[in-house]
Amino acid sequence: MSNPARPLRLHRRALPALTVVAMLASGSAWAVDYKSVGNDPAILYDAPTLRGNRIAIAPRGMPVEIVFAQNDWIKVRDSFGALSWLEKKALVDRRTVVATDPVPLDVHASADGNASVVFRVQPGVWMELAVPPASGWVGVRHRDGQSGFVRVGSVWGE
Repeated sequence: MSNPARPLRLHRRALPALTVVAMLASGSAWAVDYKSVGNDPAILYDAPTLRGNRIAIAPRGMPVEIVFAQNDWIKVRDSFGALSWLEKKALVDRRTVVATDPVPLDVHASADGNASVVFRVQPGVWMELAVPPASGWVGVRHRDGQSGFVRVGSVWGE
């Protein structure tokens, strides 16, 4: 049983976790940052160094979530949840999203489920983010020029 007159002593390593809990309790939120692989494919590594093991090659335009930045290296998460490192110079601010529904995704003419379907995309297709998320919808543009709106939960990278 604890002594109420005795002040609570925290180990200094507990403070970062308590800061996170305090931020969550206060309603603060972290903004998830996404970027895309630039015009050239990028090599994904298991460590932030060119001497690391090469894991895979990320195709141009692939959306990634920024997890951590360390000098000229960025730790990223892909749409499958895999973590890897790539050189910062391989990324661009232009945003893409990937269709994640297991069935072809309807892209609507406006941000409304009753709006006409402009086109459909297969699972795994990347599209440019044309309009940021609002009211549960996001605007997308296909590489062939067609554009429209999809539900936020139907794509990853928004």
